[in-house]
Amino acid sequence: MDITRLLAEAERGDEAAAAALYGAVYSALHELARKHRGRWRGDDTLNATALVNEAFLKLSGAEVKHWENRAHYFAVASRAMRQILVDKARARSTSRRGSGIEHVPINESLDGADDWDEDLATEILSLHAVLEDLERRYPRQAQVIECRFFGGLSLDETGHALGLSASTVRRDWELAKIWLNQALG
Repeated sequence: MDITRLLAEAERGDEAAAAALYGAVYSALHELARKHRGRWRGDDTLNATALVNEAFLKLSGAEVKHWENRAHYFAVASRAMRQILVDKARARSTSRRGSGIEHVPINESLDGADDWDEDLATEILSLHAVLEDLERRYPRQAQVIECRFFGGLSLDETGHALGLSASTVRRDWELAKIWLNQALG
């Protein structure tokens, strides 16, 4: 199935297309979620399946549902997964400090912030802070990192999603990787 066509039809309210879209993107989103989770060791309470389900719910409930194409959809899905991981890490960090605030999860599959390894939460929050700094300084390079690293998009797909040439994407990718390596020490 052509994902871009399904996205357009689902956007127009076609319920059958929305159901077909879920089936068409689920395995790709699951692979993306597996890659996200594979980058951080420890804690299996937020497995790839829980992460992809949360991301899909987030995307389905998004106020803006205009997807230009497959690459754009997966770039936004990747950002949603990053946000879910950061939220979980923040919850872990907050519970570690003993905030005293009762956490009531919307989705029990993402519960268990207390079970997260402290190093994992710290690592995710550190990476997020560095990426936010990159985004402030070099927004286009930050978008390229999200598409390539978090979204798993190729150079061409990233260029298409961002409206850039493949050579510009390649250059931004290399510069951003150097910047991130220096920032992360």
